[in-house]
Amino acid sequence: MKSTTSSNNQNDSLFVLVKSLTKSEKRQFNLYVGRLDGNTEAKFLSLFKILDKMKVYDERVILKSGIVAKQQLSNLKAHLYKQLLISLRLNPAHQNIRVQIREQLDFATVLYQKGLYKQSLKLLDKAKAMALDNDEKNIAYEIVELEKVIETQYITRSISTRADELFEQSKRLSLQNVITSKLSNLSLQLYSVLLKIGYVRNDNELKQINEYFVKRLPEYEYDSLGLREKLWLYKAHLWRSFLTQDFLQSYKYANKWVNLFKENPRIISLHPVFYLKGKNYLLESLFFIKHYHKFKEELLNFEEEIQRKNIPLNSNTEMLIFQYVNANKLHLHFLEGTFKEGEYLVDEIEQKITLYKNRLDNHHIVVLYYKIACLYFGMGEYKKCIVYLAKIINPKTVKSGEDLQCFARVLNLIAHYECGLDYHLEHQFKDTYKFLLKMENLQAVQKEFIVSIRALSDVYPHQIKKEFKKIHARLQKFENHPYEKRAFLYLDILSWLESKIENKPVGEIIRKKAEKFIS
Repeated sequence: MKSTTSSNNQNDSLFVLVKSLTKSEKRQFNLYVGRLDGNTEAKFLSLFKILDKMKVYDERVILKSGIVAKQQLSNLKAHLYKQLLISLRLNPAHQNIRVQIREQLDFATVLYQKGLYKQSLKLLDKAKAMALDNDEKNIAYEIVELEKVIETQYITRSISTRADELFEQSKRLSLQNVITSKLSNLSLQLYSVLLKIGYVRNDNELKQINEYFVKRLPEYEYDSLGLREKLWLYKAHLWRSFLTQDFLQSYKYANKWVNLFKENPRIISLHPVFYLKGKNYLLESLFFIKHYHKFKEELLNFEEEIQRKNIPLNSNTEMLIFQYVNANKLHLHFLEGTFKEGEYLVDEIEQKITLYKNRLDNHHIVVLYYKIACLYFGMGEYKKCIVYLAKIINPKTVKSGEDLQCFARVLNLIAHYECGLDYHLEHQFKDTYKFLLKMENLQAVQKEFIVSIRALSDVYPHQIKKEFKKIHARLQKFENHPYEKRAFLYLDILSWLESKIENKPVGEIIRKKAEKFIS
């Protein structure tokens, strides 16, 4: 009988946390446990050592060790999870400003509960200043609310306007937090739509997105917005522009996003993830508008920042840096048409996917697989292209955006055609067409292309080039269509058709086109 335990290795929270620990974090955990009386031989430490040695999570190994009965395992795992988090919180590497402010608030709460009001207020005032300096307005609001509670029990007569001051601070912070909440909700909802269905496909969807955006965008005075509010505002505009395929606007707001950090370098260490994402979307926007020189410049700057360690490194940022740097290095080779030169990235990406497999979500994995498939397609390595497309199309557990699935299947058709795998083609046609109809995502470009490629089987060899020219002419009219052009973002169908017409490798065609904006 197939074991169910091994299949849980990807999602057992405790196992994933243990595997994410660095050597120094493991060392600190052992020291932390050693400082707890009577815990040097504690069961949770024994469980930690077993999990640390495991390559794949297997509950049977734990039970076989005899440290815990099956009915007690869940509680022991929960206890170890809690102790690991406490140890990590004590680690200097995780002592960022937010943690420090929260710690001061906790200390102040303890002092308040002991009736030491004056000492509590002193700590709260210090914590509030830190929170406001670092744009941590949610915590600042919590602090003000606790100050108000204490003031009702301990009146500081030295400041006659204390109540009015706290009232105004609370009101101002509350309004700012409401605006932030509305902007972050709008940003998250638009991002969710982008991941699920991709770009707008018709006038009706464009109207829906624009109305949705305008209806949910809160009223605000730009000059009164702080860093946090501006960041969410730029994000919301960015997702809208991506959805509507207005990539110049995407560049505009991604640039504003990144400049917000450049103008306030200290917040890079506080919000490195936001900074990394901003850099990635800036590069992605430049790739879409084919601004080669600016793209190359920004990518070089990004790599230099990483080398200079301007961006704090932890297990989260290291994973994001891997994704963003490698994806955009692939983009650079796509822009230049230097596909063969980019093949070295494949092994690096595969190794890192294995390294981060417990924490890297499927969406980002399949995006990288699709880019690798495109790299091999550009090289003319169609069988290798098919191997990576199969990783996207076949597994039922992998979830990705509809756009990515659709174009992976279309690219798969072309790769099978190029390989001469005629015995697979008919099945591929039916499977792809059925999938597109089910997704209600059959765009004119896709429909025209699939029907045309299928008809090639009835064309005599001496007429094939003429037929490719007809297909190219029919598809070219969609190249700058407001909705249909998205097909060419995922797959350069026109260059492939031109390669068949001119009897040249597709990479050579793309390189020739690239010369126009590289020179």
